[in-house]
Amino acid sequence: MEKDISRLYELFESSPVLVAAYDEFDRLRYANPAFRSAYFIEPDETPLWPDLMRRNFHERRGTVINATDFEEWLRSTQSRRGKVGFRAMETDLHDGRWLWMTETMRKDGWMLCVATDVTGLKAKTRAVRQDRDLAIKASYTDELTGVANRRFVTARVEDMLQPQGSKEASFGCLCVLDIDRFKSINDQFGHQVGDVVLRDFAKRIHDLVRRTDCFGRVGGEEFVLTLPATSLEQAQLIVERMLASVRMSRPLQEHPDFRYTFSAGIASARASDTALSLYARADAALYRAKLAGRDRIHLEESSSDRSALAG
Repeated sequence: MEKDISRLYELFESSPVLVAAYDEFDRLRYANPAFRSAYFIEPDETPLWPDLMRRNFHERRGTVINATDFEEWLRSTQSRRGKVGFRAMETDLHDGRWLWMTETMRKDGWMLCVATDVTGLKAKTRAVRQDRDLAIKASYTDELTGVANRRFVTARVEDMLQPQGSKEASFGCLCVLDIDRFKSINDQFGHQVGDVVLRDFAKRIHDLVRRTDCFGRVGGEEFVLTLPATSLEQAQLIVERMLASVRMSRPLQEHPDFRYTFSAGIASARASDTALSLYARADAALYRAKLAGRDRIHLEESSSDRSALAG
């Protein structure tokens, strides 16, 4: 067995195919020489994927990223990265190469990336496929905030509800997040300021989302967060950190004292759930959080109507 593993390692090390593995935190844990060369990674480096992409973007090397705002591009990309079991895409490198890359996800959050040089394929066919990929990305992204939209998040809720084993707890949790008194913000400061708040909220929450989770805007000031294979108690702790982050935000330079909060309802998925029934329980918990005074988390009634006032 060890001999077979050694041979496999030698094959990866000598292969012109780019091979890399990322852990559940999106930190590089293995990359063969071909991958390291293409993305300018030193032999002893284990960077986080966002840090690697940010560094190469500013150095104008590695992947070609056609974006004026890198952080907005990163947020949009991370909203989809690692959310499905397998995906394939085309990507350009600054050195002129064109790669066909696949990402394969394990249920524990580890990801295998394999990329093949397909520069020799016809340019016309390539342009058509790239236009298709851009259209698919747009169809899954909320235009204002850059995070996933209702369509993409709903699909991830349905994925989470697929049977993963005999234990019900393996399904995970659904959180519905709603910015408090958002209508008053729009009425007092105008819709442009409301848009600033929405973008600030999306960024702050997204920065705290694990790669296996999915966060998206489903309409107005309402957002949804899927937490696969996560208990109610774990979900509560995750959202408490988000509450604390938003409380510290001061997104309006012209109004330095302005602050805002949000409320959240959390429900744990059951074997009998549909996406609609799970959402209804989380939304009912959100409603009770609003009635209890806002700026807090409320868990579904089936958990003895527990509420959590974070802080």
